[in-house]
Amino acid sequence: MTITNAMRLLKQAGIEYDTSEYEVDESDLSGVHAAQVLGIDPDIMFKTLVVRGEKKGLFVFCIPVAEELDLKKCAAVTGEKKVEMIHVKEMLGLTGYIRGGCSPIGMKKKYPTYIDEVATLFDKIYISAGVRGQQIILRPDDLRDYTDATYCDLTKR
Repeated sequence: MTITNAMRLLKQAGIEYDTSEYEVDESDLSGVHAAQVLGIDPDIMFKTLVVRGEKKGLFVFCIPVAEELDLKKCAAVTGEKKVEMIHVKEMLGLTGYIRGGCSPIGMKKKYPTYIDEVATLFDKIYISAGVRGQQIILRPDDLRDYTDATYCDLTKR
């Protein structure tokens, strides 16, 4: 297993975490597929999405892998009139991560971060370790505290 930057940062901060690895299927990079491969409930695996607001720049959102981000809710919580997903081609340059391996921990810059409130229902959640095929398992509150995130309703339910 590769020790990723996200793992190093958590260790430096004294935050306890576990890891999990899975075989990457380049034809299906979805989080739902990753959850199936790991044999876990997709509700506890969170994907990291980056959006751009009209005035305030970039924002990071962590939501369960089977859910869809509600851009109107995102705009409301960020104080923007409108937000849109960044293009996948922009991801590496803006975050330092690639599609299927984007972690809310250790991005190139510190962006305002929001975690879907359903995370609070679980003792532990899975997030990307910063590379495809590796997950970090940690307490939602530890992720919130480390990223200075806010819990809120972010998905189309």
